[in-house]
Amino acid sequence: MVKAIVGANWGDEGKGKITDMLAQQSDIVVRFQGGANAGHTIVNHYGKFALHTLPSGVFYDHTTSIIGNGVALDIPKLMEEYQTVVSKGVPAPKLLVSDRAQIVMPYHVLFDAYEEERLAGKSFGSTKSGIAPFYSDKYAKIGFQVQELFDEEALREKLERIVATKNVLLENLYHKPLLSVDELFDTLMKYKEMIKPYVCDTSLYLWNALKEGKTVLLEGQLGSLKDPDHGIYPMVTSSSTLAAYGAIGAGVPPYEIKQIVTVVKAYSSAVGAGAFVSEIFGVEADELRRRGGDGGEYGATTGRPRRMGWFDCVASRYGCRLQGTTDVAFTVLDVLGYLDKIPVCVGYEIDGKVTQDFPTTGLLEKAKPVLEVLDGWKCDIRGIKNYDELPENCRKYIEFIEEKIGFPITMVSNGPKREDIIYRESKLK
Repeated sequence: MVKAIVGANWGDEGKGKITDMLAQQSDIVVRFQGGANAGHTIVNHYGKFALHTLPSGVFYDHTTSIIGNGVALDIPKLMEEYQTVVSKGVPAPKLLVSDRAQIVMPYHVLFDAYEEERLAGKSFGSTKSGIAPFYSDKYAKIGFQVQELFDEEALREKLERIVATKNVLLENLYHKPLLSVDELFDTLMKYKEMIKPYVCDTSLYLWNALKEGKTVLLEGQLGSLKDPDHGIYPMVTSSSTLAAYGAIGAGVPPYEIKQIVTVVKAYSSAVGAGAFVSEIFGVEADELRRRGGDGGEYGATTGRPRRMGWFDCVASRYGCRLQGTTDVAFTVLDVLGYLDKIPVCVGYEIDGKVTQDFPTTGLLEKAKPVLEVLDGWKCDIRGIKNYDELPENCRKYIEFIEEKIGFPITMVSNGPKREDIIYRESKLK
């Protein structure tokens, strides 16, 4: 059986914790898209970790962690992350890397930074991890798969061809130092030695595991609104963030995905540029940011302060619909315990008309939030294990949002630790 865990919004929904929890019940955990441009924060008995490429199953000795073919593989970052985890007392994880995964090249990171610099005030808010240049090259068919590291003659020949075109851009558009084929080749040979012990045909491995009845968890990065097809284009990431892509990015049959857990935050936050209808500012935003998450709302990769907002029913319903949600995991609910009143965005006003449907980018930029205000519960809910023991206003908040988004909230996270979770029976079918 295959389960997928994905985000409904802009990313940063608290997927790391929920993935860590679901990984405990899984045999195999697969990262299926994205690169080291976003992180999952996990707090467990080993400490606090910000994972960027490693799947969240690495903390369990019964799981196999797979880097799927859909991942933008930054080999030194992956190995550094692996060493960091082991150095903190975690047993060496069983790791497999797809021979078809493509490699983030050193020049991808350079081009990412150069382009953001060139665009200046009109940039996309990139994390400068090389992701957009990487995927551009992948789809222009000038990327490098892991398996290409093992044929040195063909590798050098391809490098010479590609470096020639990259140097034209470096010289004439960016006015930056040129690339050296010899240096790049030497770097790739180091990458080969680092990654060699882990490389295999992971799609075949997964096929055989599913035939044996193993449980596979597909772990997505970011959320629906960052998807290049269905998100807030062009303020999106470069790989599909949807559960449907998990079948492609991991190499498993789509009909095997039986459960799609979509993580939704009890308020909104976003990193990077783009329309954000329920956004709040000033003291109100600072207070929510300071209290939010575990240690505040700052990007796990960049450390950038996240933009803050109230819960957005329009965006969340859209995000859950696109994911094909079977279960909603509702996170960081404990953070809202300081508020007397909690606004919720229930609609968008665009050109004088109110809609509950998520629009395309041009219209989204004109949208104003339609807010409904609920009563807060004014107490700390951490440590509560049963849904019925939550304060009445807290339950009302959960049930209000469940009704508005139309997808069953079956898990409620009320703290950063793995055990801070409440399971509930939803009345929605």
